Amino acid sequence: MPNIKSAIKRVKTAEKAKVANVQVKSAMRSAIKKAEVAMTAKDEKAPELLSAAIKSLDKAASKGLIHKNAAARTKARLMKKA
Repeated sequence: MPNIKSAIKRVKTAEKAKVANVQVKSAMRSAIKKAEVAMTAKDEKAPELLSAAIKSLDKAASKGLIHKNAAARTKARLMKKA
């Protein structure tokens, strides 16, 4: 643990950001998996799950959790499966 007050604050804020980032990234992965499963099962909810997955990918890319090209590539693969 650092001794300097500002460094202590940075450790605390970094931990909060890490928790939030893990949550967003996990939700993104779950949305992608749900959409893929729905498409392979030819579920009627597949289009709305696909749009939710795309939204979560865009959100993660805008926050910098994944690269924008990685998000675009994943979206393209999802759309190709649809």
